[in-house]
Amino acid sequence: MDNQAINQYTPDYTVTPGEVLEYELEMRHMSKSELAKRTGLTEKHLNTVFKGKGTVSITPETAIKLERTLGMPAEYWLNLEANYQETRARLAEAKQLEKDLDWLKRIPIAAMTKLGWLKKHRDKKQQLDALLRFFGIASVEQWDELWPKVAVAYRQHNKQEVFPEAVSAWLRQGEIEAASLPYAPFSKSKFREALDEIRNLTSVIDPTAFIPELQRLAAQAGVAVVLIPALPKTGVSGATRWLNPDKAIIQLSLRYKTNDHLWFTFFHEAGHILLHGKKELFIEGNNGMDAEKEEQANTFAAHELIPKRAFTAFSRQGQFSKASIVKFAHEVGIAPGIVVGQLQHRQLLPMSHCNDLKVRYQWVHD
Repeated sequence: MDNQAINQYTPDYTVTPGEVLEYELEMRHMSKSELAKRTGLTEKHLNTVFKGKGTVSITPETAIKLERTLGMPAEYWLNLEANYQETRARLAEAKQLEKDLDWLKRIPIAAMTKLGWLKKHRDKKQQLDALLRFFGIASVEQWDELWPKVAVAYRQHNKQEVFPEAVSAWLRQGEIEAASLPYAPFSKSKFREALDEIRNLTSVIDPTAFIPELQRLAAQAGVAVVLIPALPKTGVSGATRWLNPDKAIIQLSLRYKTNDHLWFTFFHEAGHILLHGKKELFIEGNNGMDAEKEEQANTFAAHELIPKRAFTAFSRQGQFSKASIVKFAHEVGIAPGIVVGQLQHRQLLPMSHCNDLKVRYQWVHD
């Protein structure tokens, strides 16, 4: 542990440069009027120093005059002024933090600290300070300005309460992790080509094998793919947004435990990148999500995973055995579990049937 950090002292009061100056005058038996005559400063100006009024009490010019008059270095007076101003600002900030503590109730602090995103602090003001640093903002007021306006398309459940603050924390962690991933400038054509290769990964069972390859292929086209565990009060399974015109993020929450959900969510978000603008905001259902564009992304995902003509011909069977599903999946080059998921989604197969063909994941953070 850093001993310097342990011994660091932050005062909860301020000492003005004027108080120190008054003490020095007393030690020298010098009156304020005499100081004014010796320095050439007006008594009115010196009174602002003594009373600690004004934005800056001691300027570099004043510090030099005091150095010549009292024999104390100008640097001493400037440091005194700087320390005073910093302490005053920190005390004012502490009061503001006190007012903003209720904001912590809308952030899943415990989950974030458990995941290692945030350091746990017993003191609530220190915890709020750490949270603001996590978001990269100066105050809660800046959160109100920045995060609700982020261009994001995320799919969420409507049956549970969702806190925008919790969603933004999940998104912020995605930004942080995406920033460390190398990527080429975005190319729509290259991303479209990459999706064909990524589709082949759906048959790979082990996430430790397909996730790095998924990230590599997408990054070559300017898309960062990050897998960020879901937080309470978010309900998100995936999100898409642009960090800048050359870099998009597809963020998956690991909320779903089977390969059909995971891959459908990925291709759904890929659809937003290819079909929609770089400053879009999508919020599903009661939260104002653009239903038409969501349906476009759903259709894109379904057809990318299973060609429409092939699926239509297969679905005409009416009844589906495990053997027929596996055979069809092999023919179109897709994982059988994804075929099961699409059949269930279109109510062609009961939700309780053939689920053993899906690949189930046990994520590290579960």
